[in-house]
Amino acid sequence: MKNNFLRKPASKKGMHAIVFLLLVMILIGIPSYFWTKDNVSTLAGRYNSPLSPIIMIPGSSAQANRFEDLVNTINKKYDEHHSMLELTVHTDDTITYKGSIKNNDPRPFIVVGFENNKDGYSNIKQQARWMSIAFDALKDRYKFNNFDAFGHSNGGLIWTYYFEHYFDDDTINVHRMMTVGSPYNFEEKNQSKRTQMLDDFIKSKNKLPKDLTYYSIAGTKVYTDDGIVPIGSVESGKYIFEGNIKHYTLITLTGSNAEHSDMLTNPQFISLFHQYIINDRTNAPTTTKSRKIDSQQTNK
Repeated sequence: MKNNFLRKPASKKGMHAIVFLLLVMILIGIPSYFWTKDNVSTLAGRYNSPLSPIIMIPGSSAQANRFEDLVNTINKKYDEHHSMLELTVHTDDTITYKGSIKNNDPRPFIVVGFENNKDGYSNIKQQARWMSIAFDALKDRYKFNNFDAFGHSNGGLIWTYYFEHYFDDDTINVHRMMTVGSPYNFEEKNQSKRTQMLDDFIKSKNKLPKDLTYYSIAGTKVYTDDGIVPIGSVESGKYIFEGNIKHYTLITLTGSNAEHSDMLTNPQFISLFHQYIINDRTNAPTTTKSRKIDSQQTNK
């Protein structure tokens, strides 16, 4: 009788423990179920998305409206109808939007600018972090599974730091990137004298997207620089990208409108941008190479 009396409370205690565990499992399972359902839905929507935006970052001191003339020129010259969305990421990590993406536009332009658009390596690193905030907001809102990248001047540096430190979503692919006048070694003309930024880029180059095709365009005003950026600084990008991504091509534009601030209006640049970024995505080079194009001669 004594042993039976002692077993009953133990049995009740064990039953209470089982009930408690079941309740905990239910409480954990319900949120997990809805998270999994939402995640599967998001992935399915992204997998089936026809959207392939061209995401652009302007250079220092430039705002999100920097590429409006370029987009208008392309739409008019090629009789196309690309829509345009402009984002500005503020110093408090909030985002403001201007423009929209049309429902029937698979190749819209998306520009990401920054309230703090100042020059300098510390600012470039901060702007890359803000770029990650903007990119996360864009992929959640539009659910695209691939994109192409463009950067003017420091915009190319921001992209590089972003790809090395923040781009880690294996459900989204970046196919191509084009930059214009991106100073990978800042104002340094001698490639053997590397800045801290260039050294850091080289140290983290193994984190770059391996399937990336990259076109780096350098302008030359007097065959040494584009009026602001030394050509040797642009060429320093080869230490970061060459042999480390799918394709790396350096293109040098000379002649008229090959200065740093005028490059976005250069007819030869616009032709290259349309051919390699917007339109023909099957025309990738088979080997790494460099090309020199005389804009003045080409546009006669």
